[in-house]
Amino acid sequence: MKVALLVLLSSSLAPAADTWIDQGIIYLDHSPQAVMHPVPVRAVTLGDGFWAERRKINVERSIPTMLDLLEEHGAVDNFRRLSTKKSAIRKGPLYTDSDIYKWMESVAFVLQSADNPKLRADFDRLTAEILAAQEPSGYLNTYYQDDRKALRFTEMYKSHELYCLGHLLQAAIAYYRATGDRKLLEGGIKYVDYLISISGPGKTPLLTGHPELEMALVELYRTTGERRFLDLAGYLLSGVERERLKLTSAQLVYMFSGKPFTSRTEFEGHAVRAMYASSGATDYYAETGDPLYRKTLDTLWTDLINRKMYITGGVGSRSQGEAFGEPYELPNSQAYTESCAAIGNMMWNFRMLAISGDAKYADVMERALYNGINSGMSLNGTLYCYRNPLSSNGEKIRNEWYDTTCCPPNLERILASLPGYFYATAKDAVYVHFFHNSELDWHLENGTGLKISQKTNYPWTGNVTLTVTPARESEFTLYVRVPNTGEYKAIKRRWKAGDTVDLHFDVTPKLITSNPQVAENNGKVAVQRGPLVYCMEQIDEPGAISDLVLAKPAAPFASDFQADLLGGITVLKHDGAAYVRSISEEPLYESLDKAEARKTKPAELTLIPYYTWANRERTPMEVWIPLK
Repeated sequence: MKVALLVLLSSSLAPAADTWIDQGIIYLDHSPQAVMHPVPVRAVTLGDGFWAERRKINVERSIPTMLDLLEEHGAVDNFRRLSTKKSAIRKGPLYTDSDIYKWMESVAFVLQSADNPKLRADFDRLTAEILAAQEPSGYLNTYYQDDRKALRFTEMYKSHELYCLGHLLQAAIAYYRATGDRKLLEGGIKYVDYLISISGPGKTPLLTGHPELEMALVELYRTTGERRFLDLAGYLLSGVERERLKLTSAQLVYMFSGKPFTSRTEFEGHAVRAMYASSGATDYYAETGDPLYRKTLDTLWTDLINRKMYITGGVGSRSQGEAFGEPYELPNSQAYTESCAAIGNMMWNFRMLAISGDAKYADVMERALYNGINSGMSLNGTLYCYRNPLSSNGEKIRNEWYDTTCCPPNLERILASLPGYFYATAKDAVYVHFFHNSELDWHLENGTGLKISQKTNYPWTGNVTLTVTPARESEFTLYVRVPNTGEYKAIKRRWKAGDTVDLHFDVTPKLITSNPQVAENNGKVAVQRGPLVYCMEQIDEPGAISDLVLAKPAAPFASDFQADLLGGITVLKHDGAAYVRSISEEPLYESLDKAEARKTKPAELTLIPYYTWANRERTPMEVWIPLK
């Protein structure tokens, strides 16, 4: 009962359930600890530029073909078999239901930007199929219905029962915010109320083996104003049931949710679970203000950024357990860096940004988005990375389908929801987080209408022009993030229609080094231009990629935008050197004087943005380059 008491002490009134059309990706207008309030997806129109083709392909190719694959592999039939509409065996892992729900959430975000009758019809059809399989009690999970019914809530460290429910709720909330339709939402609420009725002291102990439900419950609370949903999130985050469930130490580490969230001091175990748990905990803090949660969140963020995050914003270095490693354990070719983990990193930092107003979180979001997330989908929109290494010998890295299909629809929902990450409001203030040709059509928090247009070719150039048009002359502060600096530039003035702000951000290529404790990167550098991390691909280089080193580090890079290469990219060139005798022919060990005397010859190095690698042919790739 301690968790419920914390909630009641910190927030005695539930937020008002305002109109669905005004609610953002996360709806924080009544959240006591929110410093800023994200605008709705529909309030921002992204024009031509870096993300335009990615988002177009997502709607026209990625999302439709993914539904075809989900049908082909039986994911929808798993629901039909329970409503007697089709005789079929259940297919896929125990968490397959969540893949359908994430796909539906991506559709809902598409519809928040513009109507799409075909996708709306697909969503409604799937809603009918899903709700037809729901039991009268409210329970809904295709794996633990029928012949596995006796196993319900007995395998929670691995069952994903509550994880699947979390994704159902998020799809339902996103669709409600797109259309006002509550059918799937009511089905989700029915399931949650069933959980509430069976769980708690002396009843069924509940635990999210894979966190996800926590943030969905908080968002459900924000959407409906019903306190019981927030209380259930607090119960799950408290980890109070770990003793009753008799979990092993290994299970506790892997799950991340197996012990009280506020007892955590570092990231360990499964990276996606850790990111989702942290996102849910940040949501819970935003509503309750519990200082133990804030202290834990700050401690974990420092651990991640200073010791466990890749330069691409990817997280999770070990393939075994899809897990974090020890501090500074950041291998390159063995890097697991699951696409879902990078997405989780962005989602968590989005929430940390909202409760703090600190630009350092937006910097991490941008790093993850442009690199570790963007690399997860091929440029043609039909092949996906599960893992995103920073070095490759040319292995096949992208596939059309995975039996564990978590990453593809996760990537699709990020691209679909992208406009909702660009702007936020606060009292007498507007925040600009990201840069792209775009139009904001929203209002200040006092109700005054506001339009902001951006003209830019970011990230290829650093020039951005903002045109600010309030409905009437108004005084407020425009906070513009200065990329990679951890700060917003505050421009306070009395604004009138047509006022402009010209910004010039430095996108000069820079050499980046890592902490000496990252053993693999000693003596190496990475290249970053604006938010983009670069890499070398063998197909572009004059010799074996393993024989190349970067020379004359103080010399500038040559930059060349090539519109016909990889969707249009800025290619970097730099002086390098190649070993005359391949290092693969050198002895395993030799004296330092002989190693230093190895002969090299000049070679020009070519670098492309990391997100574009493996889009031409299977070829070796390196992010970290030896420095001569």
